[in-house]
Amino acid sequence: MSELLEILVGSVRDGFVQVSAFVAITVVVFSYVQYRTGGRLVERLERNERAQPLIGALFGLTPGCGGAIVMMPLYVRGSVSFGTVVATLIATAGDSAFVILVLAPEAALYAYGISFLTAVVSGYAIDRFGLGVARVDRAVARLRPAATDGGTMARATPTANPSHEYDGIDCGHDHETDRETELMTWLSHVVHVAWWATALVALVAGTVYLLRGAPDVAMAVAPTFEGVFTVAGIVGSVLSVYLYVVGRHYIGEGGVGHVRESFRSTYDTFQHAAMETSFVTVWVIAGYLLYEYVVLFGNVDVAALAAAAGLLAPVGGALLGLIPGCGPQIVLAGVYAEGAIPFSALTANAISQDGDALFPLIAMDKTAAIVASIYTTIPALVVGIAIHAVFGPMFVFGVL
Repeated sequence: MSELLEILVGSVRDGFVQVSAFVAITVVVFSYVQYRTGGRLVERLERNERAQPLIGALFGLTPGCGGAIVMMPLYVRGSVSFGTVVATLIATAGDSAFVILVLAPEAALYAYGISFLTAVVSGYAIDRFGLGVARVDRAVARLRPAATDGGTMARATPTANPSHEYDGIDCGHDHETDRETELMTWLSHVVHVAWWATALVALVAGTVYLLRGAPDVAMAVAPTFEGVFTVAGIVGSVLSVYLYVVGRHYIGEGGVGHVRESFRSTYDTFQHAAMETSFVTVWVIAGYLLYEYVVLFGNVDVAALAAAAGLLAPVGGALLGLIPGCGPQIVLAGVYAEGAIPFSALTANAISQDGDALFPLIAMDKTAAIVASIYTTIPALVVGIAIHAVFGPMFVFGVL
């Protein structure tokens, strides 16, 4: 029981510091640009369909998962193509990018450069030729019916906020019933402000953590780095759960995964980013727990499996990228820096991994998430095996 509790608390803590704090900054920057431009950024992206896969790949290439997470609701609302989603996810470097940039910057430059080129080519190929997306859609549909078509742009209309009117859309709810008391509204605003204060502390702690090479951080409640890391992570996750479960009915947005056309104020912009990130936090924690408990009960040693793969290393790296979240990918980055796996495996994983961006897509459209995972894994296998065959294992390439 103590080990199960330790994993639970550790996942709650790490999910916020390692992921959510970075996602929050990315989302709020994107939202603020939307606010300052009056929504013209998304409008231009919608009109410029030819550039969408390239822009998606650029968003995904940013270290962390924030850029890719921003792109997912754009697909669900029909603003970007499915090829753009695939390009974004292929280029997504995830949180493992921070680790490999510190430990092996040259390897990171080549791996993510190859990943970016693969993303752009794949995205345009899917949009132009389809590449059997409809067939994969039908196969996946047998597993679970889709809310939207995974191979085409979903022309979904964002639902209204149950507590407010946004963009002229009436919420259609009884405000007196939905807002139980003015006290709850006030409390939710206080929690929102506290959430941002905690997120900024977590951002600093997360940055220091990555600059140190992503070491194990002991649980502590003390005026030390470990203490700040622990307290900020746990408090931030608790506040995120409140905003997602309770606060969204009194402030912010009742729906999640929606792209706002415009914002009324800077505060409204930050509020939207907090609500979106809180939604991501809940899913990230769930993903962390699932991964950790599978490793625990299945007695799985990810590092040992990767090191023992041999010529199948790029295949293993690509398949490991199928696991949502950044935890396994961070492990792989550390294993590469130690010289246990070849560069081909690192590159295959960089192409295949979807990071935490897959969580919101799973929540909004499970079929699209499955299809997108398939279409990020195929080029990962091809490119990874090709690099291994042409250049050899290339152990410790680009490691400091």
